[in-house]
Amino acid sequence: MREFGGFHDDIWAIAGSRAKLVLQYFQNRGISGRKRELAMQREYQVVTFDCYGTLIDWETGIRASFKQALRELELSQSEEARVFDLYEEEEKRIEALKPYRSYGTVQSEAASAAARRLGKNIPKELSTLLAEQLPRWNPFPDTNPALEMLAGKYKLGILSNVDNDLLTGTLKHFNIPFDLVVTAERVRSYKPGRKHFEEAQRIIGDKGWLHVATSLYHDIEPALKLGIKTVWVNRKNSMEGRQYLRRIVREIENLTQLADWLAP
Repeated sequence: MREFGGFHDDIWAIAGSRAKLVLQYFQNRGISGRKRELAMQREYQVVTFDCYGTLIDWETGIRASFKQALRELELSQSEEARVFDLYEEEEKRIEALKPYRSYGTVQSEAASAAARRLGKNIPKELSTLLAEQLPRWNPFPDTNPALEMLAGKYKLGILSNVDNDLLTGTLKHFNIPFDLVVTAERVRSYKPGRKHFEEAQRIIGDKGWLHVATSLYHDIEPALKLGIKTVWVNRKNSMEGRQYLRRIVREIENLTQLADWLAP
């Protein structure tokens, strides 16, 4: 087009000018994106996670264990769902009791109590099956890729409501080591109690700390009360936690979104 001169020369001049603007825009965007990344890394040096339900697919694992142990009772689907809901209620209640009980004991007592409330005689194997199978429960598909991305830029930790030996079995599912691990057995307490967070804070010191979790009851609520910055992993697109949205740092659907944000 240039050989025709005049009007077309003007078009090429405008196009060249716009191309420079576009190039400058993307260059600036890259610089500002890098600045945001560096700012985030200065703000947070440690990222901790709840384990079961956040990193590990706890619900799929425990439901499968219940189904296996209760197969002889021939429960309907609604009864299976009900006994699971009752188990969750009983687990929370028993964890809050004093003195402290091991998580294996909590599971056994909660399963028995849930069955009694349903009016069923629970097979004895359920009392041990949950603890036996827990270390076999698998991570969510997004867990390991996200952890691998984060591990190069942050110290990573786990705050979990289990016994040491149970978590040791679970840690084999992760592709990276954790710098910080706090269990219920270690602090002789269960979240939503303060002791997990206080112990983590003691270890972390004055470094920037971000806690990532799915459970509002066990993690998000107590962490916010203590002034700890939190990210809510809302895997089920639940409306339940909307009341916390102004107080949490971010709501995400999965850990891929966390890694894309913290380690772009």
